[in-house]
Amino acid sequence: MQATLLKTNTNKLMLPKKRIISIDISNGTYEQFVSAIMTYAKNKQSSYVCVANVHMCIEATESAEFRQIVNNADLVTPDGMPLAQSFKWLYRTHQERVDGMSLLPRLLAEAESQKLTVYFYGGTQATLNATSEYLKMRYPNLKVAGMYSPPFRPLMAEEKEAITEMIAASGSHLVFVVLGCPKQERWMAEMKGAIPSVMLGIGGALPVLVGQQKRAPEWMQKNSLEWLYRLAQEPTRLFKRYLVTNSKFIYLIIKEKLRKQ
Repeated sequence: MQATLLKTNTNKLMLPKKRIISIDISNGTYEQFVSAIMTYAKNKQSSYVCVANVHMCIEATESAEFRQIVNNADLVTPDGMPLAQSFKWLYRTHQERVDGMSLLPRLLAEAESQKLTVYFYGGTQATLNATSEYLKMRYPNLKVAGMYSPPFRPLMAEEKEAITEMIAASGSHLVFVVLGCPKQERWMAEMKGAIPSVMLGIGGALPVLVGQQKRAPEWMQKNSLEWLYRLAQEPTRLFKRYLVTNSKFIYLIIKEKLRKQ
């Protein structure tokens, strides 16, 4: 049975969620996710979307503070195939993968079509420069409210306030946050209520979109091997993360499956 959009008592559109180990992931079709995000955007509803993968799931398992941030998100998409497949393993429910790398260009196209404005917060200045050029070529009618690359250090209180006011005053409908997990999720949770936009943590999807990094072939994506492709690109940085997090995830999902039997 397809999931349907629900209305909460605050008249906020949401998709139902199911617990996968430690985080509550929204359940619905790809199109329902897009529809919900665009509804938040058109309503300029201060909200945030987490794009969840195995790394985020394990981070949330080990940190109660981060787990609360993810579970308080308005939407949590199953970015990785292991999370999408977990719906079938644990609940016998089908769930499409809703990954950031395909979601980002789709939302940009929707924003261009519906004349909504977008903002990019985070990433290096080089990435934002490449993004600006890419958008001019691929989405010439897209309204970009602004781009900002924050300093690579904790912000002082006055800096944080100035940045918040700048983004809030930009008139943006969608704010794409490029800080990486878990920093971007913490930032979005802090900004909820202060920035009247839907915020989406897109992490590494932006460098791939603008051609700074390559994405895994489609056959690897469909067979839950995209992590292996990324590992081959950045073995030094990612080896320990994937070795530890993937192993923990497999152990915990088997444990959860046995508990439910």
